[in-house]
Formats: sequence, structure tokens, C-alpha cells
Amino acid sequence: MEIPRMLDGRLKFRHLLLVEALSGQGSVVGAAAALHVTQPVVTRGLQDLERILGVILYERGPRGIEPTEFGDAFTQYARSALAQMNQASRHLQEIADATRGHVVIGTHLAGSNLLLPRAIAHLKRDRPALRIVVREATPEALLEDLAAGKADFIVGRLATVPPEGTVQRTLHAETIRVIARSGHPLAARTQIPLDELTAYPWVLPGAETALRTELEEFFHRNDCPLPHNRVETTAFLTIRQLLVETDMVAALPELIGTSDPRLTALPIPLDLLGARVGITLAAGRRLSPASEAMIQSLVTIADSVDPRQARSD
Repeated sequence: MEIPRMLDGRLKFRHLLLVEALSGQGSVVGAAAALHVTQPVVTRGLQDLERILGVILYERGPRGIEPTEFGDAFTQYARSALAQMNQASRHLQEIADATRGHVVIGTHLAGSNLLLPRAIAHLKRDRPALRIVVREATPEALLEDLAAGKADFIVGRLATVPPEGTVQRTLHAETIRVIARSGHPLAARTQIPLDELTAYPWVLPGAETALRTELEEFFHRNDCPLPHNRVETTAFLTIRQLLVETDMVAALPELIGTSDPRLTALPIPLDLLGARVGITLAAGRRLSPASEAMIQSLVTIADSVDPRQARSD
């Protein structure tokens, strides 16, 4: 493929939007619905784009479409270009009115219980007109949103190695404890055997999370199977209500247990690997003034939440 094919004026932004929709939806029908156009329009647009690029982007099958090697590569560049233009538009709007703007934050369990709400409240005191959107999802889904420019950054547990195309900023260290309601039958105990603890129903994080992997390794090291009576979710409100209203237990960030008087940490060591809570950003992408302000608020609140821990970029 020669570079001039993409620079001769035939490639349009609608082609980038089309590829983003096709790869995200996995079918022509889904892409058409996402773009609010008809299926023939999507089909013609894809044929047009493949002629421009001179390669096949998708393999058609009975269950939809699958991106080829060319499709995977071009989708990444299309999402990056769309994200940059989205950032440019918002940046110009915020320069025109420095008190406004908006920021989209992706989050999962570790960032959503205490740190993020406090940081938002802190920032809104000074910038009440700033629009803040919080999207909660699995780490994998949030990384897709970040790559596509649908999220400005992610707040939550940091991966040991930053995912490709991202950089990380540590806010504070995270300790995982077994959390239960304050009146739980085990709450007054000073020692709890693991087999007795697993006899109670558990709330476990989803199989796609790093914490779930660590918990599975913990149970394996202690020759104990995963609790059979369990619910699997990363939805914090659901987890908290289950803990408050039942005898379920869950392995959660310690801050959750200390920030809610209805919950308590049970005296059992998990000997899990140390983890960090922080911010994940798209590498090389310039942040908007609103995003910069939000990140500074997170840093400020992280100091008050866990002043013992030093941050590092």
C-alpha cells in the first residue's frame, strides 16, 4: 500500500467513522444502526474504502464480519485519528470558555468507591459549569474506550505493565481485605480459618479482572477451591448492598471497608500482590484543560485519602 493512497483526497472522516463502527459492532447491521444509516450505505462505504486502500479490511461470514490483519491495523489508526480530532474540538471550546468544557472518565471498582467521587466534588466547587461524565465498565472495555477517544482517562487499579499505547500515573497503593457487614457472624473473631470463611457466600470480581486472577491464585496456594456459593460482579453498588444486607463476604480494596461504617474488614490475611490505584492515559495524546484539572483534583484527594503513600509517574 502506497502512502499517497491515503493522502490523495479520497479518504474521508466518514471512512474512519465507518471502520470504527464496523470493528466495534462486528456486523454491517450493527454498524448501520450505530451510524444511523442503511445497510447498503455501510456496504458501499466499505467497498469504497477498500478500493482506496487496496486491501481487504474484513472477512464476511454468516455470523458477521471479522477484521483482517489490515482491518485490525487500520482500525487502530482510525480510532487514534478520531480521538485526536475529538480532543482538538473540545480543547478549542475550552479555550474559548475556560470555566466550562467536559471530561469523560472511565472507572472500575478500585477507583469508583471513594477517590473519584471526592475528587469530582472537590473540582466542582471551583468549576461548577464543568461537565463530568463517569463511565463504569470492565478494564478491557475501558481500554477500548480510551483508545477510541470515548474516555479521556481511566481511574482504577493499574496493570503491572501498562497496556500497549498507554501510560500510567500512580495515585496511591491499594491493600485488599476481606470485607463483610459490621454485624457479620465472623466480625468479632480474631482468627478465621480459610475453610470456614469459604463456607460463607462470596461476591467475587469478574473473571476478566486482575483481582480475580490474584484471588484464584490465593485459593490455589492454600489448597482451597473457589467458593461454590458465589456471585460475580464488579458493580460497586451491587456489591455494597449485598454485603450490607446479607452474610456475604468479598475481597475488596481496604478503603471500601474503612469508608462505610456498615462494613468491616475481617481478620484474615490474603497475602495478595501489592497493587496500585492510579490513572491510565493514552500515550502521546494531549489532555484537554478539563482533563488536566480533573487529574490535579485526583492527585490532591489521593494525598488526603492515603498520605502515607508516595506517588510516582
